[in-house]
Amino acid sequence: MALQQIKLPDSIYLWRFVFKSKLITISSLLHELNSLFLNENLKPTGMNHNLDKIDLKILKILQENAKITNLQLSGEIGLSPAPTLERVKKLETAKLIKGYYTQVNEEALGIGIKAVIQITLARQLENAISNFKKEINKIPEIMECYQVTGNADYILIVLLKDIRDFENLISQRLSKVEEIGQMQTMVILSKVKDSKLLPLDY
Repeated sequence: MALQQIKLPDSIYLWRFVFKSKLITISSLLHELNSLFLNENLKPTGMNHNLDKIDLKILKILQENAKITNLQLSGEIGLSPAPTLERVKKLETAKLIKGYYTQVNEEALGIGIKAVIQITLARQLENAISNFKKEINKIPEIMECYQVTGNADYILIVLLKDIRDFENLISQRLSKVEEIGQMQTMVILSKVKDSKLLPLDY
């Protein structure tokens, strides 16, 4: 038996079988065809991405191990490499996979302080907010900045080598940002949970 693949428009494949002396496993053929046609349903249409269980499993695996090879991934989800790669590409095209990153060891690189800083602006004016955001983006020690509800206006997540660097950040950098009215700092003592896995229905 020989297997030939014919490319048709819209990424649909037609499988043509030339029989010689062997029989084909019908269940495996149906599984592959079902996978290929399911791929056609994954279109970047706003929030409705029509993800199936296989797509969600791919997202889960890639969040846990972004270095996994396509061959290994195909084995994990039960498909052959070609439709597996096609699914990953569609997830990337739909912006459901934004990128692949390396997580480094902060402590091994000498980063000993992680802290949360609550910021309250002195003035809630458009130009004040714009200037604040501009100044915050100039400080590399600030890893994340979130606008929040409640008593504070913004939450900063900062990483520094030691307590002296932390003191300098407060006294030499943030205190000079005119738009900041009040600051409350909280040094993180220990990490209880640090999950990178999104809470989806895997």
